Amino acid sequence: MRSGSRARAWPPATAALAVVLLLAGCTGDAPQAQPTPPPAAPSAAPPTAVPPTAAAPTEPDPSDTPTDAATTAAPDPAPAGPPPTRGPVRLERWFDRELSGGGLRLGAERERTSAYRSYDVSYRSQDLRISGVINVPTGRGPFPAVVLAHGYIDPAIYVRGQGMPRERRSLASAGYIALHVDYRNHAASDDDPALQRTARLGYAVDVLNAVLALRRTDEVPVDDDRIALMGRSMGGAVVYRALEMAPGLVDAGIVFAAVSSDEADNYAQFSGPSPYWDFVRERWGSPERNPAFWEGISADQHFDRVTEPVLMHHGRQDDTCPPRWARHSYRAMQRAGVEVTLRWYAGEGHTFSDAALDRAMRRTVAFLGRHLE
Repeated sequence: MRSGSRARAWPPATAALAVVLLLAGCTGDAPQAQPTPPPAAPSAAPPTAVPPTAAAPTEPDPSDTPTDAATTAAPDPAPAGPPPTRGPVRLERWFDRELSGGGLRLGAERERTSAYRSYDVSYRSQDLRISGVINVPTGRGPFPAVVLAHGYIDPAIYVRGQGMPRERRSLASAGYIALHVDYRNHAASDDDPALQRTARLGYAVDVLNAVLALRRTDEVPVDDDRIALMGRSMGGAVVYRALEMAPGLVDAGIVFAAVSSDEADNYAQFSGPSPYWDFVRERWGSPERNPAFWEGISADQHFDRVTEPVLMHHGRQDDTCPPRWARHSYRAMQRAGVEVTLRWYAGEGHTFSDAALDRAMRRTVAFLGRHLE
């Protein structure tokens, strides 16, 4: 376990914690029907001091080699109670709050191989019950774990566990418990009536509570001291925000083809006519009309709170989440002192080919092996 990665104890709480997420993008599954462009979002978390590591070059390496930088952050007391549902929607209003994840229950078995078993799963996230899918390696364990945050799929057509099946199977085959979070208002999860008016930040809360649910369960043999987050596309911003909301809760973060950490970019790319984006425009206006709101929910404003190493994977031909977004997030994290590595994939678009994903997952497993000690 990284030095300083667990600077805060996270007691259970019954407070309802709504979280925001304006993200959009495709998933690793077969192409999804999306009549309107999807939304996009970031993530948030508290501070924890971490010793700095060697500084990295200021540019990501164009030849598909990694770049790194050091991490620093400062601790802060964690306020108790539910997050505010009135007043300005800003990430910092959701920092350092108590979480209540728990009650993990295994459901029907979905798949069985020589390497792992897969089950339907549910757990408690504040006052909601969240559904998902969990893959558990074969053996006695305890096993390190990765919580998965999927990309945008219209909740009206989303089904349990959709979005990252290849990643989930690859992790379990490598000896990691992989818990795929459906998010509130998806699949069999409970609905959160405040989801839109809190800009979908609740997705990041569901991911953080999944970590606590894993730590508190006897249903699967989890190594409590070795847990990471992984997100794809919109889920990349969920991971950014989750790391900012609860620094020190996990040991590492990985993002694939992430949306921008600047929410104005996501608005420009994804905000076509739809019930959600119509609501956003009416309530908060565009970035040009209301720049303070969009800056207030952008993850790139709070990367100095991230205390965990971050690995980024991005295709050079991604026209859903352009490569410049990855460069921006990488440089913003680097300036904030985050230990960050950016890996490029020549010829790859938003949905990685099987060969590229295999290579990315080998790199991911090696990264996890270094940081989940």
